[in-house]
Amino acid sequence: MIKTTKSLAEVAEGLKADALSSSRLQILVSMGTCGIAAGTTPVLDGLQKEISEKGIDDVAVISTGCMGICHSEPSIEVLDPKSGTSIIYGNVTPEQAPAILAAGVASAADGVDVIDRSWFCPEDDEDTGTLQTRIVLRNTGRIDPENINHYIAREGYKALGQVLTAMSPAETIELVKESGLRGRGGGGFPAGVKWGFAAAQDSDEKYVICNADEGDPGAFMDRAVLEGDPHAVLEAMAISAYAIGASHGVIYIRAEYPLAIKRLEIAIEQAREQGFLGENLFGTDFSFDLYIKYGAGAFVCGEETALIRSIEGKRGMPTYKPPFPAIKGLWQKPTIVNNVETLANVPAIIRQGAAWFKKVGTAGSPGTKVFALAGKISKVGLIEVPMGTTLHDIIFKLGDGIMDGKEFKAVQTGGPSGGCITREHLDTPIDYDTLKELGSMMGSGGMIVMDEDDCMVSIAKFFLEFTMDESCGKCTPCRVGGRQMFGILERITEGNGTLQDLDTLRDLAEAIQTASLCGLGTTAPNPVLATLRCFEDEYKAHVVDKKCPAGHCDKLLTFEIDEELCVGCTLCARKCPVSCIVGRPKEAHTITQKDCIHCSACFDACKFSAVLKQ
Repeated sequence: MIKTTKSLAEVAEGLKADALSSSRLQILVSMGTCGIAAGTTPVLDGLQKEISEKGIDDVAVISTGCMGICHSEPSIEVLDPKSGTSIIYGNVTPEQAPAILAAGVASAADGVDVIDRSWFCPEDDEDTGTLQTRIVLRNTGRIDPENINHYIAREGYKALGQVLTAMSPAETIELVKESGLRGRGGGGFPAGVKWGFAAAQDSDEKYVICNADEGDPGAFMDRAVLEGDPHAVLEAMAISAYAIGASHGVIYIRAEYPLAIKRLEIAIEQAREQGFLGENLFGTDFSFDLYIKYGAGAFVCGEETALIRSIEGKRGMPTYKPPFPAIKGLWQKPTIVNNVETLANVPAIIRQGAAWFKKVGTAGSPGTKVFALAGKISKVGLIEVPMGTTLHDIIFKLGDGIMDGKEFKAVQTGGPSGGCITREHLDTPIDYDTLKELGSMMGSGGMIVMDEDDCMVSIAKFFLEFTMDESCGKCTPCRVGGRQMFGILERITEGNGTLQDLDTLRDLAEAIQTASLCGLGTTAPNPVLATLRCFEDEYKAHVVDKKCPAGHCDKLLTFEIDEELCVGCTLCARKCPVSCIVGRPKEAHTITQKDCIHCSACFDACKFSAVLKQ
């Protein structure tokens, strides 16, 4: 560890630094993974080039993390700190940089998309009157994540100084307990209670672990926090370490997150240089440091005991509980495992107090929840809403409804371990308990929205295939049962299923849920059970009528060519793998049905919409 010689007074003085100038115009450029992929880097370069060539010195260009408006990347915000006014531009091109600089915040730049600010929450953390309330994402998209001074300027590390100099470990734990903060990684176990278990253990060493192994399909919440506000996680880990009596920490992050890893590495080095990690933090006797451990992309390593085994250099496989990690975890020592979002709440709770946190959300689920909106939704993005917000508000107000005017069909919450929720429950307030009552779960916060064109049998098969492939293979119910269920679903989508298969699916699901070792196995059947419960008619259509109502399952479709639309281009015939399409060039073609293998190659190839599927 690096030993700091800074006194408490010197560190406190550093906290007063105003890294974000109160006078200069600020241009915040969204440089998260989504923004960079969409082409924000050339936009940033264009802005900096324009400023340099024209000698503009009253404008600060700041690279931030994701602003949440992934649907309009590249995106930037022009902010006037004096007046507090701002304009957010979306789908920006490098050529538009001069117009944006010229307009500033006086008016919208001509020809540039302006994002409606009502989609965002206000800067005041205590204002909960809008759809979004930012606690976890308070700094994401607002500061330069690679500059510790930006974090300090927004009360960064103030909470750590508060607990180290004015609170005992027991008082720290009690405050987190009183806040009602529940784990945001899936099960929703109270964070303060978990901390209390570890604190009560008598051990020469204890550990805190940040679980950043985000693996749900469609989920990108943790990645965005680590890319946009890494110091919040470091500060929270130091606070939890102090609370339980640990001196070492580990951030377990999947290697597929290179930008998050880079910014974490920078943040850790900066925190050490400033004395927020290392020895004698804030001039006290408390010392704490951490390191990063890369995961290899195994979904099962999101389970805390599998994650711990991976850190120890073993194969990532869950172990039986009890004992729980809080009693016997990493290297057989008491260990706390919290995910990124859980930890990111902690500094705000310490600064603002438990009563402030409980004003947001519901009685059983205080605070906010970050969701990643994906799928057939108009505005894909990252949002943070109070617990208790309805699915209707999330999908149709924040997400702006379904793409291309299609009908909403269902939303999958909780990733592959969750379940689907249909239109009849759109007005249900969302929290841990209500989602469980609906047969789904909160999970880490991914939301995949589906429309009328999605086949729910195929959706269940997709998620089950994911969990089947990601099974560690340790226990038979998960390893064998999941594969058996997948085989049945495959038969059904190919038109070879029977009504008995539906009963067999339910029986297998019950056995897997009852006998599997870890959460991956016990929740793997959830998507199948949820779709069976909500869309049994679709299953029966596949089995009895040999039809896919959504027109998705190719094996159950009949392909025909409309003679009036066909121009005889021969493309469909050339793409057909079994040569079942006949016809002369420039004349209408036909499909020999007895030879058709229902591969949809002709449908995909036709440029004139002449191939119909029924």
